[in-house]
Amino acid sequence: MFLRRLYVFFVMEIKTRRVHIPGVTEHPTGAWTAQQARNLLMDLGERASHFRFLIRDRDSKFTPTFDEVLAGNGTQTIKTPVRSPRANSDAERYAGTLRRECLEHLLIHGEHHLRRILAEYAQHYNDHRPHQARGQRPPLHQPSKAIDVTARIKRRQAVQGLISEYRRAA
Repeated sequence: MFLRRLYVFFVMEIKTRRVHIPGVTEHPTGAWTAQQARNLLMDLGERASHFRFLIRDRDSKFTPTFDEVLAGNGTQTIKTPVRSPRANSDAERYAGTLRRECLEHLLIHGEHHLRRILAEYAQHYNDHRPHQARGQRPPLHQPSKAIDVTARIKRRQAVQGLISEYRRAA
């Protein structure tokens, strides 16, 4: 078994910190990134029209076709300045969190396994993980949902048993 590098394409909604992971590949190309942009827009459906900007780095994989796909939806693409990781700090922070909380603790057995792990972690990140910038609420927090504080606490294993989530039992 040889070690291989896999590339993950992810998008984060800055306002809510919600993460989307449209694709994983061993060989990213300009055509692949453009297709991932199309897939993302299809997955978002009507919500896609609410996105005004996409901040991205200057990787050569982001071709003019990628920008055109998003421009067709009315989304303006903004490139980060050269050698400025702080310009897209939210995405950099997510990549570090994903690495520290998940990927450094697992042995990934291939592209399919990585997709499954990333989907589980994205669900945990979006539905349960508290975010300091959001007042310790997860991205998909529903404030109208009443919580019974007298109910028992229930534990659920997430991301192949790596993370424990605690909720009030309904």
